[in-house]
Formats: sequence, C-alpha cells, structure tokens
Amino acid sequence: MAAVRRTVMEVLNGSTVTPPPIWLMRQAGRYLPEYRKTRAEAGSFLDLCYTPDLATEVTLQPIRRYAFDAAILFSDILVIPDGLKRNVHFVEGSGPKMDPIDEAGIAALEPSGVLHHLNPVIEAVAKIRSRLPEETTLLGFCGAPWTVATYMIAGHGTTDQAPARLFGYRHRQAFEQLLAVLAELSADYLVAQIDAGADAVQIFDSWAGVLGEDEFEAYAVQPMARIIRSVKSRRPQAKIIAFAKGAGLNLRHYRQKTGADMIGLDWSVPLSFAADLQKDGPVQGNLDPMRVVAGGKALDEGIDRILSVLGHGPLVFNLGHGITPDANPDHVTQLVKRIRG
Repeated sequence: MAAVRRTVMEVLNGSTVTPPPIWLMRQAGRYLPEYRKTRAEAGSFLDLCYTPDLATEVTLQPIRRYAFDAAILFSDILVIPDGLKRNVHFVEGSGPKMDPIDEAGIAALEPSGVLHHLNPVIEAVAKIRSRLPEETTLLGFCGAPWTVATYMIAGHGTTDQAPARLFGYRHRQAFEQLLAVLAELSADYLVAQIDAGADAVQIFDSWAGVLGEDEFEAYAVQPMARIIRSVKSRRPQAKIIAFAKGAGLNLRHYRQKTGADMIGLDWSVPLSFAADLQKDGPVQGNLDPMRVVAGGKALDEGIDRILSVLGHGPLVFNLGHGITPDANPDHVTQLVKRIRG
C-alpha cells in the first residue's frame, strides 16, 4: 500500500511543496450555505460544537467543496472556560459572553472535570479523521492562554482587551495563575486531540497584538512555550502551529522561544519580514481576508504576491485571519484554482 501523502505535514517537517498546500482559518463557517443549514439544525452554537455528528459534518463541508489540504476541527476557543463552568454562551450579533472572573474566581477554579466535559469534542476528532480522505491533514486546535483569559476577565470580547491588561497590572500573581491553569488544560486538551486522530494542532493567540513587549513575553510567549513543551514531552511526534495575530516584530524570535514548528502570520506582516522568518522554518499565511471578499483582480494579485515571495520555501497558504461571513464561496474557488494552477 502506498504511503499516505499529507502535504501540510510535509511542510511542517520543513519541506517545500509546490504548489503549497492550502487551508483557510474559519473555512467551515457562515459564508457557506451548507454550514448555515447545519447551524440552524443544531440549535445553539455550543450545541453544534458539542454534537460530534454535527461538528464532523461542518468540518467536512469545505473539504467536499474545495478539497483543501487540511481540515480543522470545528469547535471554539472558549470550550475550556465553558468546561470551567464560566457560563459561556453566544449571543447572536454580539458574540461570546460569560461570567467575568476575578481573583477569588481564579483561586476557586476547578480544572479536574474539564477534559471529561470536552469528551464530545474529542469524539468529533475521531469521527472526522475516520471520514476524511486519507491524504487530508486533520488539524486540532485550542486558544492560547492569553486570548482565552481576555474573555474570561472581561466576560466578553473588547476592541483592545483593556480589562485583561489592567487586571494583569493590578493582580499579576492571580493573572499568572489563570494563565498557568489555562496552559495546563490546553496541553492536556491538545494531547487528547492528537491521540484521537489529529495530525497536527494550531494554537490561536488572536489578541497577542494588543500586548506591549514585556507583556508579550510574559503573557504570550511563556504560556505558549509551556503548552508546547508539555505536549511534546508526552507526544514527541506532535507538530504545532503557533498563530499570534498582530504580534509584528515580536515574531522575530517567537519560533525559537516557543518551540513551535510553524508560525502563522496575519496579513499585516510584511512579506519581506515573513521571508526572513521563513529562513528559520515553515510559515503559514497570510492573505488579507478582505481580498477574498473582493475577489477578482485584488484576490489574484494578493495570492501571486505571496507565492512570489514565500512560495519557494516551506509554506502553507492560508489567510491572515479567518474567512469572513460576507465572503463569496465562488471567490474561494478562485483562490484554490489560482494557487493550484
């Protein structure tokens, strides 16, 4: 039997693949009519995340439509605080909400039941892997401790995460305790996903860009490194992608400090800087999602520019953040055709 060829894994191992493999953050989402239909059947968003058959279905939808080189588990970065009984819920039009946490709440956190709470997600990983084409990589994921903590402190998303930044200045010990709890749980969660069939995992630090230099080191780098060390100590073969959105020049030594195998890049990262980062290992990104919304010439030009600068080294083609609900599915078809030729 011929060896299974999973191009994303080849790039994670340092190989240059031409054309580069493709997947898109939020590739299973509201821009797809089939997703909207399944989402309506599910009831609440968390019901969709916690029903293995439905989570499997929406994960597979963009693979059927576009034959991406990777599928990413359909879930949410806030399932860990949900497992910590923070009353996570999603409000249409305004996003996630939960009970804000304070020093006393952090001290009272009980992490022992979280992995049991997440069993339906792990079951979904196994179902997805069993139903994916053999050549398609399955990515698991979690949210980075800093990003997850920002929601836990504020109780909702904010534009600059000022509540979490202020909490860190006023209550540094408690905040670091929260980050440590989240890092430990995240590592256990990723190991469980890998054991269930995930080929690699990505850690999303979507709010890394609001941090100053010292805070980036303490809140973004150190917890990420802690997760990666823990996962790799137990699963040495694990491959991990770290995505610190908005981190800018803080990415210069991010790979070395965290131990990540591949660095995800948002669209604000200059391609000249991305090329420097690629000299040290694989990169992923970094098309502006608005180019997918625009389609046409703007989309083609953005794709061509990335391929011309990064396509001769280890690259997984992706967006610089998630695909937006207003994207035209036909523009994603255009993207795939343009890259694959």
